[in-house]
Amino acid sequence: MQSPHEALPIAVEIARAAGTVLADGFAGGPAAVLGNRHGAASKQAEFDLVTEFDRRAEALLVSRLAQAFPNDAVIAEEGGGHAGRDAIWYVDPLDGTTNFAHGLPFFAVALGRVVDGKPDVGVVHAPALDLTFTATRGGGAFCNAKQLHVSTADTLDRAMLGTGFPSDRQHSPDTNFAQFEAVKMRARAVRRYGSSALDQAMVAAGTFDGFWEMKLKAWDLAAGSLLVEEAGGTATGWLGESLSLTRGAVVASNGRIHSELLAVLAGAGIPNAVR
Repeated sequence: MQSPHEALPIAVEIARAAGTVLADGFAGGPAAVLGNRHGAASKQAEFDLVTEFDRRAEALLVSRLAQAFPNDAVIAEEGGGHAGRDAIWYVDPLDGTTNFAHGLPFFAVALGRVVDGKPDVGVVHAPALDLTFTATRGGGAFCNAKQLHVSTADTLDRAMLGTGFPSDRQHSPDTNFAQFEAVKMRARAVRRYGSSALDQAMVAAGTFDGFWEMKLKAWDLAAGSLLVEEAGGTATGWLGESLSLTRGAVVASNGRIHSELLAVLAGAGIPNAVR
C-alpha cells in the first residue's frame, strides 16, 4: 500500500480529471443539467438529486482509483465501487449536486482514503472555484499548495459557521432546524452552502470558524474531517465523542469554539439521529 505522501498526488490527478467532467457539464448551464438532454432525478428523498454528471464522474473515479490502487476498496455515493483489503477510498463524485444543477458553483469532488478506521489522505476539488484542498495525516492541509490553518476566533459571537439540513427534512423529526436557530442566535453568522466537504474545507482554511451537520455519509466526512484536523482544528461527534464516519454526525471547528458550539447544540436538543 502506498504511503499517504505517495498516494496523494495520484488522488489529486484523479479528482481533477473528474472535476473536468463536472466543469464541462456545469458550463452547459442549468438547462443542460435539468433538461431532457441529461436529466436530474431524485434519489430516496425528494430534494436529493443525482445527475448524469454524478454518474460519469463516479465511473471515472472508480475506474482510475481501482487501476491506481488495485488492492484498495472503493465505495462511491452512487453505488459504484471496487473490492479490496488494504484501505477504503470513500468517493463523492459531486458533493453539491443541487448547486451544480441550478448553476451555483459551490460543488466539489471529494476523495478520502481510510486505513484502520482513520482517514489518511483527503482531496476536495472544486472545479468551478479553481480550488483543490489536500491533506495527509501528519502532513498538514493545503489549498492550491498553500498551507492552511484554522481561524483564531475564540467565541461564537465572533464566529461564522456553516451547516446543512438533511434531504429527508420534510418527513423526519431530526431536521437541524432547532439547532440552527440556537446557533444563529449566538453566532456572528451562519451560512448554508450545500456541500459538506467544501464546508469542512472552509473550516480548514479559516473562512468558517466551525461547521456542524447530521445524516452525512462517510464520503461526506473522510476528506473534509482530515482537512480540518490537519489544519489544526477539531472534528468530533455532536456529543464531543470521537468522530464516526458511519454515524454521520459531525461538529468541526477551529478548536477554540468547540466546547461552546457543542453546548449550544446540546441545549437545543440532541436528535436521535446523532446519538
